[in-house]
Order: sequence, then C-alpha cells, then structure tokens
Amino acid sequence: MSTRTPYLQVADSGVHGLGVFVTHDLPTATLLGTYQGRRFSEAQLMRRHWDDGLTYLFSLSNGDTIDGSQGGNATRHINHSCEPNCEAAEEVDARGRLVLRIYALRPLLAGEELFLDYGLIVDESFTASDYQCFCRAPSCRGSMVAPPTYSSD
Repeated sequence: MSTRTPYLQVADSGVHGLGVFVTHDLPTATLLGTYQGRRFSEAQLMRRHWDDGLTYLFSLSNGDTIDGSQGGNATRHINHSCEPNCEAAEEVDARGRLVLRIYALRPLLAGEELFLDYGLIVDESFTASDYQCFCRAPSCRGSMVAPPTYSSD
C-alpha cells in the first residue's frame, strides 16, 4: 500500500502544530492523498484505551476507524477550518475496501495550507466548547464539532 502524497509537504502551521501545504498550484477536484493508518473495527476501538491527547482518528461509515498515527501519511496533519479548502470522500478501492480520499474543493495555490471541516460528532458528556477551533475564518463557529442539524419533521 502506497503512502505517497506527491503534492503535499508537512510544515509548521499558523493554526495548530503541524499542517499540510501543497507544493504546486492544483485545480479543483485534485486527489491530494488517501488517509492511511491502522484500521480498527468498532469493537476493537471500544476495547482500546485512548488518551485525551492528540489523535489522528478518522471514522468511516462502515464503523471502521483509521488511526493515522500508526502507518499514516501526510494527510493526518491536515488541520480543521470552518471554511475548508478540501474534503474527505469515502470510496471503494480496487480491492473492494472502503478508503478515505482527500480532494481539493477549489483551486489551490502552491504554499497554501490544506483544511478539512472535521465536523466532529461527540457524545453528550462533551460540549462543542471542549473542541475549540482556531481557524480564524470569517465564518468560524468556534468549535470543530459539527453544527447542529435541524429537521423539518
């Protein structure tokens, strides 16, 4: 399995810790990389003890979680912004396995930092303020937690 991310460079971020920056001008919809790391099933994840420190976990719709800290690549360092310039998309690879690919949402300029909207879902014992956002975007909601959804039902 390749961990190659040809258009990306990890460097210090003005938003948080390390960030990911593009090395070339890239058009909208460019595949920036595949989020990689050790996979855990839902049952394995629940049995594992996680500390409250920095994590690189990405949950998939099939219940699996990818831990980018174990066998991951540069994509694990993409920081959060309430105004993202890339998105994560679940796809099925050639082996029939669900993977997470990162695509540019708009044209990107060389040297630009990549951002995803993490849209975190947290359980009731936490609040949005427990996951403070530092993106400084004009539309910043102040948290990395997904905005509430409203139903018309």
